[in-house]
Amino acid sequence: MKTTKLFMSAAVVATLFFAGCSPKDGDIEKAVKAKEASEVSVAVAKGEVTLTGEVADDAEKAKAEVIAKAEKGVKSVVNNLTVKSVMPVVIAEDATLIKNVADAAKDFPTVQTSVKDGVVTLKGEINKSSLVKLMQQLSVLKPKKIDNQLTVK
Repeated sequence: MKTTKLFMSAAVVATLFFAGCSPKDGDIEKAVKAKEASEVSVAVAKGEVTLTGEVADDAEKAKAEVIAKAEKGVKSVVNNLTVKSVMPVVIAEDATLIKNVADAAKDFPTVQTSVKDGVVTLKGEINKSSLVKLMQQLSVLKPKKIDNQLTVK
């Protein structure tokens, strides 16, 4: 009987000791937030970490989960992170670009233009205020690159 009471008392003390040693949700949250990117939100409930927000790529998403799982006291991780979508850059075809570049440059008689593989090349002379206007008109056409070889007078 004494042995049973002693064993039960030891079990209660051990349970209280180990329960008091596990990190609290707030401490886990602070530790994970300190190691994560600023775009990642961290929430912790009963040792379960939930990650939300946007990251640049799948590697960053996986890294965030590994960081959270490595923290002491974490029982599980729910990774609700999304990968930012990258909008593809649309580059105009040369035939269309040649016509549109000629239209944009028609008001600038001292400027010669050429287009090859999506790259618009500008040669000749232009004044500074006209250069700004021309560059704005050409940028709207979405060429791959504008090679400005103009002399500003």
